Amino acid sequence: MKELLDFLNFGPVLLEVLIALVPLLVIFIIFQVFFLRLPRESISVIVRGIVLTLLGLILFLQGVQVGFLPVGSEVGRLLGDLTFRWLIVPLGFCFGLVATLAEPAVRIMSYEVERASSGAIPSRIIILFLSLGVAIFVALGMVRILTGLSIYYFIIPGYLAAMVMLKFSDPTFTAIAFDSGGVATGPMTVTFVMAMAVGLAGAMDNRDPVLDGFGLIALVALAPIISIMTFGLIYSARKRRKP
Repeated sequence: MKELLDFLNFGPVLLEVLIALVPLLVIFIIFQVFFLRLPRESISVIVRGIVLTLLGLILFLQGVQVGFLPVGSEVGRLLGDLTFRWLIVPLGFCFGLVATLAEPAVRIMSYEVERASSGAIPSRIIILFLSLGVAIFVALGMVRILTGLSIYYFIIPGYLAAMVMLKFSDPTFTAIAFDSGGVATGPMTVTFVMAMAVGLAGAMDNRDPVLDGFGLIALVALAPIISIMTFGLIYSARKRRKP
């Protein structure tokens, strides 16, 4: 009963969604009055879309807060109690892969890339490389929590590698790669992976949930940059070999 009441408490989420949507709606109304002057049929479709967006965001964000965050924390706590803690690394890989595959923003961006490239860059390949990159870096994040290593040992080499790859990467894939860093850190991935890392660090001895649990999202944001530019290098090399 308590869980149901928590789920039905939409007030805070509704306020957040309205704060995000109302300014966009006001800007659209201004453009409609002074510049666009769209017909009623188009306005009707747009209004229905806005209502569906409002309802969808409320339900999605409420579900994330009520479901994903507690589940992520509980999974992290259970992983911290494992006898063979090295299993956290492959499990982290699996969780990172699945969470990224389920991320709506990842799919939207991959579809836009395929459409903008007229099908030359398939969406499924973008999703595959992006998801594998995030999965690998989540696994590295689990290694960091297990060993207590500083995040600098992961972030600095990662960004140095990204800067080196910038010199050889096609500008198209560079643009896609840096947008992917923001796309991968969406509500599905962030809420589950971050909650899991904090729960894991809190369950382990000699680990600080703040120092060791946080920082994983920085790795998740870096992962698509490297993985998509890697795909770009492979794509460009194959393209040059074709007669």
